Amino acid sequence: MISAAMSSTSPVRSFMCKPVSWYPTPRGGSSQQWEESYRKAYDLVQTMSLTEKVNITTGTGWQMDLCVGNTGATSKFPSLCLQDGPLGLRFAYNITAFPAGITTGATWNRELMYARGAALGLEARLKGVNVLLGPAMGPLGMMPAGGRNWEGFGSDPVLQGVAAAETIRGVQRNGVMATAKHYVMNEQEHFRQPYEWGIPNAMSSNIDDRALHEVFLWPFAESVRADVASVMCAYQQVNNSHSCENSKLLNGILKDELGFQGFVQSDWLAQRSGVISALAGLDMSMPGDGLRWADGDSLWGNQLTRAVLNTSVPIERLNDMVTRIVAAWYHFRQDDWPKSPPDGKGGPNFSSWTNESVGLLHPGSGENITGVVNRFVDARGHGSLAHSLVARQVAAEGTVLLKNVDRLLPLSRTISGTYRVGIYGEDAGPGDGANLCPDRRCNQGTLGSGWGSGAAEFPYLVTPWEALQAAWNTSKTVKTQAYLTNEVKPRDLQDKDLCIVFANADAGEGSQPGLQGVSGDRPDLFLQKGGDQLIQTVATHCGKGNGKTIVVLHAVGPVIVESWADLPGVHAIIFAHLPGQESGHALADVLFGDVDASGRLPFTIGRNLSDYGANAQVLYTNSEKDHVPQVNFTSGLYIDYRHFDRNNITPRYEFGYGLSYTTFTLSEASLTPLQRKSALPARRRKNAVTPPTYRDDDHGGDAHNSLFPADFTPLHNYIYPYLSDTNGTDKVPHPFPYPDGYPANPKKKHHLSPAGGGPGGNPSLYEAVAQVSVKIKNTGSRPGKEVVQVYVSYPSDNEDETDHQKHHPFTERHGLWRYQVDFPDRVLRNFTKVELAPGQETTVQMTLSRKDLSYWSVWRQNWVMPVQGKFRIWVGKSSRDLPLVLEY
Repeated sequence: MISAAMSSTSPVRSFMCKPVSWYPTPRGGSSQQWEESYRKAYDLVQTMSLTEKVNITTGTGWQMDLCVGNTGATSKFPSLCLQDGPLGLRFAYNITAFPAGITTGATWNRELMYARGAALGLEARLKGVNVLLGPAMGPLGMMPAGGRNWEGFGSDPVLQGVAAAETIRGVQRNGVMATAKHYVMNEQEHFRQPYEWGIPNAMSSNIDDRALHEVFLWPFAESVRADVASVMCAYQQVNNSHSCENSKLLNGILKDELGFQGFVQSDWLAQRSGVISALAGLDMSMPGDGLRWADGDSLWGNQLTRAVLNTSVPIERLNDMVTRIVAAWYHFRQDDWPKSPPDGKGGPNFSSWTNESVGLLHPGSGENITGVVNRFVDARGHGSLAHSLVARQVAAEGTVLLKNVDRLLPLSRTISGTYRVGIYGEDAGPGDGANLCPDRRCNQGTLGSGWGSGAAEFPYLVTPWEALQAAWNTSKTVKTQAYLTNEVKPRDLQDKDLCIVFANADAGEGSQPGLQGVSGDRPDLFLQKGGDQLIQTVATHCGKGNGKTIVVLHAVGPVIVESWADLPGVHAIIFAHLPGQESGHALADVLFGDVDASGRLPFTIGRNLSDYGANAQVLYTNSEKDHVPQVNFTSGLYIDYRHFDRNNITPRYEFGYGLSYTTFTLSEASLTPLQRKSALPARRRKNAVTPPTYRDDDHGGDAHNSLFPADFTPLHNYIYPYLSDTNGTDKVPHPFPYPDGYPANPKKKHHLSPAGGGPGGNPSLYEAVAQVSVKIKNTGSRPGKEVVQVYVSYPSDNEDETDHQKHHPFTERHGLWRYQVDFPDRVLRNFTKVELAPGQETTVQMTLSRKDLSYWSVWRQNWVMPVQGKFRIWVGKSSRDLPLVLEY
């Protein structure tokens, strides 16, 4: 168990988050789906020397090669190129800057999620990228002000899981390996890693076992089910153990319980130890540097070579590391890719470090070794296959209409008589250029993405003003004028019939301020750069108080709208999130009704930050400079709308909410049981295949074979697997003190999780146990799309059992101690997006799996379905609009 925390109907709660160890690392190759890949990997790895194996597991160092991450190569295995990011290839040109994850989640459209992933993957493939560092599903969004929430898909595990899985399938259809990140509990930027915030320690996210499984792990389980190649462990600690050396998270949960067959890579400098991280399940060190950037002092590299030789890292652990990486390479058929120079024209065809055609091959080394580094391959697609079309559609369907008084929207392109339109706000215009600041680390002009490693260079950015100038017909009756500043005067508004005002809120990665003192995480949920005052001024003075105002927001997450949302002049509110390069076009599509307003909120918009609860507040200060900042997720089960429901707090706009330009009715809901209820899933299956076993040669062989080759000239600060001398390579005279489960303690291996046995967990967890059917009809006069959402309420008065007696009010029965299991009021479990013509109706069907109807039992260490009482199945259009109720 990660912890022994439980919930109870009693107000007294226990919150114990003690780190739990889990050794040894389960070997990859236990899945039939990966059997051929592991067989090929075994054939190759068994021919490798010790230094070749280490080279594949260790990055070459920051800025040492062309990509943000590069592994070493061997004579038979290439250097792998790992490149950000979640919304487009970072540091690359002739690529698409897609809408951010949060915008994609707001589409609630599985097909679009897949299409965006497929386009991302194709661009990575054409650029020679082996491993795309995305999608992101951590942070999940527990903290609405979290700096990187926008990289993920929304504040619900099911929505995140669906979007992540569809993205992964899309990326990997191109043979590019996707990366599920950041595993796990990476919920804020403040104190996320040592030294970044002036203290030597990273924070610890402390979470109980049940909330971890039911909320934060859920999308990672779905990623493993989608066959993701790589998982990136996070910067911060979990229950006071660094994520990249937390054996319970990596060995016990990811590789055993979830059956992950790929490789675990560190976030960049998230690895904080050498031997410990290897034993705990880390497979690849990125970017290869150790505790500091670009100092050439790796925690692995030659140190891992030495550790294997002296047996402090067992050779079988190294064999599993490299086999997992090589198997993933085979699994996605990258062995068919063109070879890298000098043997071919493959490999990355761009440089992350220069825009010039010819540049330094190893810029971080300081060595003047040059070559062709940029071939300027255009990966964006053309004509009907242009990726800009996918980007535009995602941005449009991810736009959420929150208010529409008297059906002001959609606007008409043909207007009789003189009609004056004013466009207001810096966020409507180009500012000083979309790529003015490195990694988009400033807020100026219209906001298309957040900042940090999850951002990309814009090939162009269509601003709202640019698109709206051409939106109306060329008739001279419509006069548009722009005031691209947040300092608008009442005189600029008095003659206008329609005012469209733009404002934004930005955030991003790390501690470096991006604007107005915002350091990673937002300090609050208000609009930035005077946006609230701007909106009030426009709404009050538009047309001398008689005009109509449309508010358009670009934001990384929820914003507080209380100061202006109910003003009489505000007729429409549009939440456009982070729309990417096609921003203006997509907005015009929605404003003029070319695309229905079909986006739905992927988070709750509260009336103030405190509405989200004490657990949803970023820890901004650390009073004890030398200690580990502690963030206790004592209510981790109650994220976003679950907290609002539990505490009967009325949101301004609820999770899943959004208006359409037409109307829909839901009726005739029914539920069909597909299986009988039973408390536990089927018994865990035995492995379909046996993981490969290498000849046990005790350690890596003769240390002299691992020395730098004769006449080899190393690059400065480049990470190599070779030794300069044989010091410290002798086998330790006494058995190395391995953790329980490794060779010194073989009888103390952990029992395999009963929740495991297949990708994402026990296969029976994903079997459908019930089917929900509902009729939906478009009762309006326009074609449109609706999102049908299914929520589940668990039976009340359910009990779990344990033999522990402390801290909880139990009742004794039959020799066991029982306690009440607490549940959220309701949880999202399925959804589908339906497009209908006026008057058209259809019946949609959605299934509920065993896992959908189960909770995680801390004591059983398994998913348990309540068999007493009735589930309530809610069907509707948002978390608070659920008119149809069924029982199971």
